[in-house]
Amino acid sequence: MKLHVVAVVSLLALAATASAVTYDATNTASNTAGGRRFDQAVGLSYAKQVLSDASTFCWNIFNQRSTAERKPVNAVTLVVEDIGGVAFTSGNGIHLSAQYVGGYSGDVKREVTGVLYHEVAHVWQWNGQGRANGGLIEGIADFVRLKAGYAPGHWVKPGQGDRWDQGYDVTARFLDYCESLKRGFVAQLNAKMKDGYSDDFFAQILGKNVQQLWSDYKAKYGG
Repeated sequence: MKLHVVAVVSLLALAATASAVTYDATNTASNTAGGRRFDQAVGLSYAKQVLSDASTFCWNIFNQRSTAERKPVNAVTLVVEDIGGVAFTSGNGIHLSAQYVGGYSGDVKREVTGVLYHEVAHVWQWNGQGRANGGLIEGIADFVRLKAGYAPGHWVKPGQGDRWDQGYDVTARFLDYCESLKRGFVAQLNAKMKDGYSDDFFAQILGKNVQQLWSDYKAKYGG
């Protein structure tokens, strides 16, 4: 019971610090079919709340309890634009494709929520001073989306994939396996990536090199 109380207090403290960061969302594509669908199915108010909730969630995943442990970001912004692709993040700015929203078949509100969790992770995660490979960076962002409960049905199953650093869902599933070996693994890995990057970080945290971990992971799921 005491542990539960401590967990609740910790989350409340993180939520309180979220208010120190401002969140804003705009839709510059309201005159397009995708922009109108965003307004109707998602909305700017909901999107801003997701930016805040996802930030708090990231701080929890990365075990960043204080502002001193995080990137010096004071504002997170979202712009819905008439662009191709799905979404991208530059600095603290997230850009969502209205074309993607318009063409998505399924629960578009849930999908946009998942995409925003992924993109918000990019705002807050460390990237090894630019030395970490892109597959790992995207994998960590999708790991955040996975743990938040917004993994879409088309993602690979655990054990699938060709390389540990293939990126996105493949790497997210692998990181989830690593997390199962040591709770807080992703938080420790991200913390190490503040100042640089080496594949040896996996061995430093888990006692096995990343290729051995990948082999163990594949073996566990019959891959």
